[in-house]
Amino acid sequence: MVNLTTQADFSAAVEQVRQAGRDLVTAGFDTQTRLLEGVATAIEASFDDILEANTLDLEASLEMAVPERVLDWLKLTPERLQTTAKILRRLAYLGDPRGLLHPAPSRLSKAVAGYGQVVPLGVIAMIYEAFPELAAIAAGLSLRTGNGLILKGSNEASQTNQAILQALHQALDSVGLSPYCILSLTEEQGDVARSWLLQDPGIDLIIPYGRPSLVQQVVRQAGVPVLPTAMGNCYLYWSPTGQLDTVTHMVLDSHRGEPDAVNAVEKVLVHRGGNPSALVQLCHTLWDQDFEVLADEDLLPDLPNVKLAAETDWKRPFLGKTVALRLVDSVQTAATLINRYSNGHANAIATETYAESSRFTQLATSSVIYINTSPRFVRNPAQASSIALGMTAQRGRCNGFVGLGAFVTTQHILQGLE
Repeated sequence: MVNLTTQADFSAAVEQVRQAGRDLVTAGFDTQTRLLEGVATAIEASFDDILEANTLDLEASLEMAVPERVLDWLKLTPERLQTTAKILRRLAYLGDPRGLLHPAPSRLSKAVAGYGQVVPLGVIAMIYEAFPELAAIAAGLSLRTGNGLILKGSNEASQTNQAILQALHQALDSVGLSPYCILSLTEEQGDVARSWLLQDPGIDLIIPYGRPSLVQQVVRQAGVPVLPTAMGNCYLYWSPTGQLDTVTHMVLDSHRGEPDAVNAVEKVLVHRGGNPSALVQLCHTLWDQDFEVLADEDLLPDLPNVKLAAETDWKRPFLGKTVALRLVDSVQTAATLINRYSNGHANAIATETYAESSRFTQLATSSVIYINTSPRFVRNPAQASSIALGMTAQRGRCNGFVGLGAFVTTQHILQGLE
């Protein structure tokens, strides 16, 4: 464990992480590939140790009355660890995301030519709540892109995080690279080290992951760039032409993301011109699947067994099996409510008309919009280049899926022609 007793110690450690990232780039693509394969192998070889540590964390968390949702995020299974190893191997087989060239947008003068090349950010930090396997996945993204990584996990997963870190450092040692490529701030180093992390100018980007309260706290306190992730509070607009089967699948399937249903549809905006019996059928299907159903006051007369949704419900994520229904008069009204209340990272529409889907995509400001398909978040998708830690609603350099693109930037090169 790195000894961090002062802020100067911490800043010095950050610089060592930065240098370790540079050494990683210098080592070359083939070494990074072997390293990622080694990380996957080390995780697999440490399954028993990691799961044993996880059991101890779970027992301690139960005694501390940790919320059930966080316990679900914390609890590792052999399947979750195996998926993590698969993600790491898929990252190993990817081409190098750095060094890609593209022309500069314009020439400053006839005597100067320019181009851009993709380069690592430098030092990335991740502050995360439970989800111990995310440390390994974030490490994989960092190692593939040539960044140094600083991890600050939650105390609930302290022993699991340490077991995973040991596997990561074993892989780094096997190829002769510094353990400073991945620096973990432990429970013993306390909240002071986290405060230093949020303010140190040597940090190029912080990615917080967990409940909205954690993400918002990091955004408020950080003095360095933050890429806030988003979870839950996704909306679905059910147009008059939208099919019941489509809506039912979109809602239910979106909640099947494991262990974190990042894009779970929690709010359904129902057009006034829709079929009332179809809405009743949707409610019965949700009840059969152990969902709680809420509704606004306009829908209560048609849904007598449904509870009234509070005004605050429309803005907050439930992060559980709860769906709230609301009546709207038009696609414009639906988009206005979505832009006002949703988390903005993933929203959806069910419709059979191209004109309405096109109108919706123009009006809704979501990072990602799903049309007649489940918005379910998959961390290990079919295309390895689309592997993602989570989702973000941040507009600008990184928008939507938080993957390899969040770990790199473009360096512009200008060259004189004379």
